Amino acid sequence: MIEITKMNGQKILINPDLIEMVEETPDTVMTLTTGKKIIVKESRQTVKNLVELYRKDISV
Repeated sequence: MIEITKMNGQKILINPDLIEMVEETPDTVMTLTTGKKIIVKESRQTVKNLVELYRKDISV
């Protein structure tokens, strides 16, 4: 799971396997495979880095 921050400041954990797409419009919008969209404070690049770190951690 990766921790992200919703626009209201609430921290949530997301299963990165459910992330289908991340866009900056200019807010960062994450679209999940369930169809749900979440607007987050982190940049697209930060989300990408968090997912990469998560994948490295589980592959060890």
